[in-house]
Amino acid sequence: MKQLADDFPILQTKVNGKRLVYLDNAATSQRPSAVLDAVNGFYRENNANPHRGVYDLAVRATNAYEDSRKCVADFIGAHDAAEVIFTRNASEALNLVAYSYGLNFLHSGDGIAISIAEHHSNLVPWQRVAKTTGASLDYLYLTEQSRIADEEIQNKITAKTKLVAVTQVSNVLGLRPPVEKIVRRAHEVGAVVVLDCAQSIPHFPVSVKELDVDFAAFSGHKMYAPFGIGVLWGRRELLEKMPPFLTGGDMIDSVEEQETTYAPLPQKFEAGTQNAGGAVGLAAAIRYMQGIGWDEIQRREHAVMVKALDGLNSMPHISVLGGDAPADERYGVISFNVEGVHPHDVASILDADGVCIRAGHHCAQPLLHHLNLYAACRVSFALYNTEEDVDAFLASLKKVRGWLGYGA
Repeated sequence: MKQLADDFPILQTKVNGKRLVYLDNAATSQRPSAVLDAVNGFYRENNANPHRGVYDLAVRATNAYEDSRKCVADFIGAHDAAEVIFTRNASEALNLVAYSYGLNFLHSGDGIAISIAEHHSNLVPWQRVAKTTGASLDYLYLTEQSRIADEEIQNKITAKTKLVAVTQVSNVLGLRPPVEKIVRRAHEVGAVVVLDCAQSIPHFPVSVKELDVDFAAFSGHKMYAPFGIGVLWGRRELLEKMPPFLTGGDMIDSVEEQETTYAPLPQKFEAGTQNAGGAVGLAAAIRYMQGIGWDEIQRREHAVMVKALDGLNSMPHISVLGGDAPADERYGVISFNVEGVHPHDVASILDADGVCIRAGHHCAQPLLHHLNLYAACRVSFALYNTEEDVDAFLASLKKVRGWLGYGA
């Protein structure tokens, strides 16, 4: 079986004299040579400012940028490439919706429903919208098994609810909320749905058409693309009535001394010089994933998830977050704690063995507080991780308590 790690130059390096075992993919993934070469090729051969010039080089840059948009649209099942807005990342995409839609179409007495499991990027913007507009911010809480119950959906998404924002996969728990039920209930009461796909997009197919959401956001850097490129998809009828989030550059149609008319979609939301190289890299990442295929990606990721979860559950003094959810219901992420050891100490000890994991609140403090925690360790997987990576992680983890004098 091909070792996909061979496609990623950084995974051939060493950390502290040990083989690099990179298990922080929920923070950012590594980039394959295909992506690095595509970005390098753009800057070597096609670099110019898209949509600015009529000379051949500028036309090539524009074509590369817009071809990347079409690639993204096809990847997420969007009918209309003009509904794909390039942003810096998912955080900017979610803020765009909050500021351009939320601040203009939500009012006092309206409700915003979000889950307690949201990343800060899909929580703090809605706090600001609620405080500015007078709308209420209503949370869907988790059961003891870290699930959102049907009753919670019915009770929290009501006639006053005008917007629902939810993650497709928790970046802490690795669990999928019942998005289909949430979308159905939201549309029953006339609310729009904003879906954060940052943690789902690397792990399974995402179709905005099948999901029937109104907005979807994700980052390129979590799916093998460069930093600085993200995506907002939105329904055309909503995007067209929203004012632009940022202004200047090529997002205009015409400018007079006192008035401006805006460019059509998608340029209306893409102010200033855009990250064309990043867009090219995102398209290359998509093609790389498509070359492997979803069946193979999921088979590989499931194998490492099973091995890691079984290993953690068999170790004493380890508590795994997410209730008793099996590997089949977890996507890319397992969070855990080691009894008596601060998560930062766990991560530091593992780093000495070349094993990279995340420790902290994972930009999800309300969720951790809901779980009566202040921090946790997180291991997260990508398509290039192997069972040997998991063995190295578990072997290093077994030494943590002994290293700190607990004995085992």
